[in-house]
Amino acid sequence: MSGRLAVVGGDNLNDRSKTFVFIGEGHTLGRALVTIMQNFADVMFCSYTISHPNEDKMLLRIQAREGRAVDILRRGLENLSDVCDHTMETFENSITEFRLKKSLEDSEMNT
Repeated sequence: MSGRLAVVGGDNLNDRSKTFVFIGEGHTLGRALVTIMQNFADVMFCSYTISHPNEDKMLLRIQAREGRAVDILRRGLENLSDVCDHTMETFENSITEFRLKKSLEDSEMNT
């Protein structure tokens, strides 16, 4: 994440409902986070919006059944990071495997 994060709204009685503003982020992060967090059992509601294409910010709203919204966000970001790490590892392994296979095929053709 290259941008900044701010909390702009919440429930005065508890920390279950919060709106987070991600400066410098857009649909890519918003959709990925919502997809991950809406599957959490402790999430009642999770959505994001981009208020206007000219504004460089994404608003993310989390309402928890239990626990704190900020903890849900932290867990969502950690899960997304794990997914990205797995994707990169799988991609790099596939590239290595492809290059090895190509190298073997090329050496067989030259003999």
